[in-house]
Amino acid sequence: MVTTAQTTATRAPIRGRRSPLASIGLHLTLIVASVIAVFPVLWVLLTSLKPAKYAITTDFFRETTLANYTDLLENTEFLTWFGNSLLIAGLTTLLGVFIASTTGYAVSRFRFPGKRGLMWTLLITQMFPVAVLIVPIYNIMSSLGLLNRSAGLVITYLTIAVPFCAWMMKGFFDTIPREIDESGQVDGLNPFGTFWRLILPLAKPGIAVTAFYSFITAWGEVAYASAFMVGDENLTLAGGLQKFVNQYGAQWGPMSAASVLIAIPAALVFLFAQRHLVTGMSAGAVKG
Repeated sequence: MVTTAQTTATRAPIRGRRSPLASIGLHLTLIVASVIAVFPVLWVLLTSLKPAKYAITTDFFRETTLANYTDLLENTEFLTWFGNSLLIAGLTTLLGVFIASTTGYAVSRFRFPGKRGLMWTLLITQMFPVAVLIVPIYNIMSSLGLLNRSAGLVITYLTIAVPFCAWMMKGFFDTIPREIDESGQVDGLNPFGTFWRLILPLAKPGIAVTAFYSFITAWGEVAYASAFMVGDENLTLAGGLQKFVNQYGAQWGPMSAASVLIAIPAALVFLFAQRHLVTGMSAGAVKG
């Protein structure tokens, strides 16, 4: 026998179901947003496959060629710039992950003098724009003899990546139960052993976000790389690409080819870390 409550529930309208018009509007919006997002990337890719005389035209499939890529690799120092950027970004990522993780864990688990001041420092350093910091950092690197050296750029990028990542990792470590630390102490592990063997394997999403942010910070940065590095053998990709632009014009073919090649490592890092990005960022945001 059907009860009154069941009858009422059966007759009640289903909530959350979109009307056909709303569904069409949503899909159209998503399609337009996707086109806007993909169009610049597709334009650069197709431009890299065109001869120089068609570089600023819409004749994308006319006389398609790989000449821009061969010219870039054979007649410029692109591979040197690529290697320099890869070295600097790799070191920044490794050191950034280690420093941010250990700092975030220490702030999350231990009480020590100056803890609150350290947290405020990590937060406040994010408020300064690059234009304000570039001169004092340049003077510091000059006094230390680190201008035109990869180590100088690595240290500079760490000052950008570590504060944000340490704050985020602190929030992520807050979500890991402290009982795990206590079990490590019972088993005779010291604090670093507990961190390395028990906590760090559980922090993969946060580490993925830290690694991705550190890599992108070093890989795509322009201002510091242009100011601190000179000479073709020392330039990174950011400084090297400026060689294709001068007061008389721009070499769109090699520049677009270089842009495509530059995007590949960033895309690979993103594909490697993407399944952890949402979890890591949301955990750090909620508990930070």
